[in-house]
Amino acid sequence: MESKLKRRMKLFSLNSNRALSEKIASEVGIPLGKAAIKQFSDGEIQVNIEESIRGAEVYVIQSISDPINDSLMELLIMVDALRRASASQINVVIPYYGYSRQDRKARSREPITAKLIANLLEDDDITRVLTLDLHAPQIQGFFDVPVDHLAAAPLLASYFSDGSFDTDNMVVVSPDHASVSRARIMAELLGTPIAIIDNRNEESAEDINEIPTEIIGNVAGKTALVIDDMIDTGTRLTISAEALSNAGATEIYGAATHAIFSNSASEILQNSKLSKVIVTDSIRIDEEKKFEKLVQLSVGPLLGNAIKMIYDNEPLAPLFKSQK
Repeated sequence: MESKLKRRMKLFSLNSNRALSEKIASEVGIPLGKAAIKQFSDGEIQVNIEESIRGAEVYVIQSISDPINDSLMELLIMVDALRRASASQINVVIPYYGYSRQDRKARSREPITAKLIANLLEDDDITRVLTLDLHAPQIQGFFDVPVDHLAAAPLLASYFSDGSFDTDNMVVVSPDHASVSRARIMAELLGTPIAIIDNRNEESAEDINEIPTEIIGNVAGKTALVIDDMIDTGTRLTISAEALSNAGATEIYGAATHAIFSNSASEILQNSKLSKVIVTDSIRIDEEKKFEKLVQLSVGPLLGNAIKMIYDNEPLAPLFKSQK
């Protein structure tokens, strides 16, 4: 099996998250392919594949993250290069699917940019998409090629189920009504009840001074875990922690798959009432954005195992179970 992998499978990393790509390659058991991704002085992207990939089953790894437009163009240009070099299959591994928040028309004359990204990738003749915790699961339906949608919930749950935490006295909290299904999945993995922060006005919730105090469920005297799919500015998570503290929660943790950390998010989270903020490495976190309360778990083994299973035509169901 190992020799077959080395002969037919190729892994390539673009520039958004090289460290994660190396972890994925280590799990798969083959080195990353040789490719040069450069920019001309005006920002134009140039891709050069430095080895033969004729007839190979290729997996190209790229989060569509900051700088988001450069990351997207790198991916599209790389796929074009692979297709012209006669790869037999081109599978795109997108740990973080940028533009996923624009998945519907909330107002008149708005674009559905998540669908546009899907169209661009399909027009580029990709074979498959492997992604992680889409902001809206229905984005899978924007593609007409197979989409394998993984979840980081088992990995995040494993952090709290290793015996260091009293899960019998824990409650999983949804920061709003839209995230209830995500909170319920985490609660089922940990065997805890859930609570919901009743935030009916999202725009006012962006103001740290207007803290929602209505909480559905009992959090008094409990360890609270606020779960979300991404952390952007850190404001919503900080507001949630303040509300839970006011409601009597003894310790508060935040967890999310994608650590976007825009603007001063790191400082806001460090100064919040959160004890720890647990995220994955689906997005590269620069050193200046790291902070004392941050805990980062790697999705490299998860994605690496998924690639091996896809290559062997095996079901991915085992990857949705608790990972200790």
